Formats: sequence, C-alpha cells, structure tokens
Amino acid sequence: MTLGCHEAVSQGEASAPAPLAPELARALEEVLADGSLELPLLPGVASELLGLSADAATDAPRLAALLHRDPALAANVLRVANSPAYLPRVPIVSLQQAITRLGFRNLRDIAVASCLQAGVFRAPGREAQVRAIWRHSLASAAFGREIARSLRRNVESAFLCGLLHEVGKPLVLQTLLRLAAERGATPDDDALEAALDAYHVRAGILLAERWSLPSAVARAIAEYRLEGREGEPAAESAIVALADLLATHLLAPDRISAEELVAHPSRDLLNLYPEDLDRILEHRDRVEALADSMTT
Repeated sequence: MTLGCHEAVSQGEASAPAPLAPELARALEEVLADGSLELPLLPGVASELLGLSADAATDAPRLAALLHRDPALAANVLRVANSPAYLPRVPIVSLQQAITRLGFRNLRDIAVASCLQAGVFRAPGREAQVRAIWRHSLASAAFGREIARSLRRNVESAFLCGLLHEVGKPLVLQTLLRLAAERGATPDDDALEAALDAYHVRAGILLAERWSLPSAVARAIAEYRLEGREGEPAAESAIVALADLLATHLLAPDRISAEELVAHPSRDLLNLYPEDLDRILEHRDRVEALADSMTT
C-alpha cells in the first residue's frame, strides 16, 4: 500500500474529505494555471546561504558574516545551537564558536530553516496548522539527513529537499484563505486540509522555479509521492518519500505503522533493509528535538 504524507488508514476505511466549494476550487485552479499565484521572494540571506559552497573551510567566515548582518537570525541560530537537538557540552555564545562546535553544514541548515520559516511558513489565523506543517517539514529534513548519511549520499541536499518538499502547503493555504475572503466564504477545515494535500506539489514546483532552487530540490518536490512517474525517481526523491513517512510515523504514530513503513516502495528503491530502518529510527529523539527547537 502506497501512503501519502498524512494517510492513516486504507482507502477503503477512510471517509472522503469534504470537497472545496466548486467556485473556490475553480479559482484556485486558475491561479495555479495562469501563473498568478502569489509567490514570496526568497529571503535575501537565505539566497546567499544556499549559494555557499560545500567547502566549509572557505565558507565558514562568509557564513558568520552573513549571520552578523541579521541580528534576529543570528540570535535564533544561537538559540537552536544551544538546544537539546545539539546538546552542547558548554553554552555556545558566539557564531564562530557555533561553527566550530556544530560544523559549517549544520549551522547553515539551521540558518536556512530559520529564514524559510519566517518568510514562507505563515498564514495569519492558521498558526497552529502552519506550525504542524513546519514541524513535519523539519522532521522530514532531519530524517532525510539520517537516511542520506546511512547511504553515504549528500546530507545537505537531503536536508534541504526534506525541508522544502511541502513548501507548497502554506502557499495553497494562504491563497485559499484570500480567495475565500474575497468571496465571503468560510471553507471547511477538512476541505482545506484535502486541498493542501491535492495542490501543494503544483504550488511547490512554481516556487522552486521562482527561487531557482537546486534541481534536486525541485525534483523532490515533484516526485516525492512516487506517483505517476516514468522510470525510477531521483535518489533524493526516494529519500524524501521515506523521510516524509518517517516524520509522520514519529509525529503521528497512529497514522502510519511500522509495518507500513517497511512495505513502502521507497525502502526498496533505496535498497534499505528493515534493520536499516530500525537504525535510522534510533535517531528519533534527535529528530524530534530538532523539530521542537526550530518550531516557534
């Protein structure tokens, strides 16, 4: 059985979600089709952070310089660096110390995530809903990193792919709330949730194009559901597919069982054995700590 991100039970057992009002669904289809979807600009610091190379020795000073330009971001990075997710032996009090203790790549991931949360993952009046999406994205990113590490693949790419694979959800939510307000409508919560699930990939692809995100990220957004593809998906896409399910298993264990994780096609695509999944899940406390520390 192939599961979506938040699918809890088999299709035969699940009740159909309430559909969007036809007028609202048509309006959403139009903005997705004609390019009028309101897309946020990639925060300037985030753009520069993504542009840093993997040469930590060269780019650590640039990273510190970038963060010093944004005191609020620097403070948030230091707060996360001192959280249980990273368990520093002594308090980290400076960015240079954080780079030395945590490493360039970890600190860059923290900084990129902080920028994206502030710039994209928001919807006034729906804070709890967006917070849940963000927490799931963080857990997916952290599990993606653990999967990539176990496969000896690019952990930075896996983290970013996991972080952004559902970036279309807050965009669809913001758009639907605006369209509903313009029409004096109040969409049903279940209908909203179903619409986010149905349309977020299209919105995420548009945002990936707008931001000129790395091709691996754009492809992971498009392919992570492993549906309707021709040929095998990219490795990052399969990693995100599994990371997405592991995040759901961690944060909402009643929605997907360990048996369903083992049966999912992403495990075979990545040539992982059930015992490999067990080893990845041994990092669940660290994954949850990261999600908690970066969810404000």
